[in-house]
Amino acid sequence: MQLRCGLEPRSLAALALLLAGAAVLAATHFWSGRPQSVQAPERVKDAAAAPASSGPRGAGLFPGPSVGSPPTPASGGRIVVDVSGKVRRPGIRHLPSGSRVADALRAAGGVRAGADVTGLNRARVLADGEQILVGLPAVQAAAGGTAGGSGSGAVRAGPAAPVSLSTATVEQLDTLPGVGPVLAQHIVDYRTEHGDYRSVDELREVKGIGDRRFADLRPLVRP
Repeated sequence: MQLRCGLEPRSLAALALLLAGAAVLAATHFWSGRPQSVQAPERVKDAAAAPASSGPRGAGLFPGPSVGSPPTPASGGRIVVDVSGKVRRPGIRHLPSGSRVADALRAAGGVRAGADVTGLNRARVLADGEQILVGLPAVQAAAGGTAGGSGSGAVRAGPAAPVSLSTATVEQLDTLPGVGPVLAQHIVDYRTEHGDYRSVDELREVKGIGDRRFADLRPLVRP
């Protein structure tokens, strides 16, 4: 090499060192770039081993809401209904939310003997502010309500034609909401004592009729 290329011994030694260093670098690069096996972390292994039935998201890796029945809202609250007609204790009743017509009738002391409740759905769930009229024939639905008491919030307006206070019998007056046989007799007795009714306002003078009951009866009667 020295004779052919004219290299000095010092230059030849430097070239040899350069070639050796290049060979070492090439060997190191090749060794570090070889394929290596990688071991999965323990948490990933545990998640992969979990049964498929644990849920669609997988336990531990993708937390999410548990699968099950939706929570049932806590029951509570009160409603106010007006029970009128042929019941023993007509008036306002405070009942638990979800109560039915049968519960309102029971709270009002039950239906009076002889009352016709054929068209009354006792299994219907009550709504707050509802009025239940019991045993009234030939009724009409109030504005915005549903006749027959079959729907939620149904309100009965009373007899189709106003009852004449001057000619009605005790039996006819007994069909009015909140009027029983005793009060019906008081209405007739007042008529007997003072003559025919000249105005519906005279009902205020009858024993047993207060402001609330008069307000309920006023649209259902005439002099």
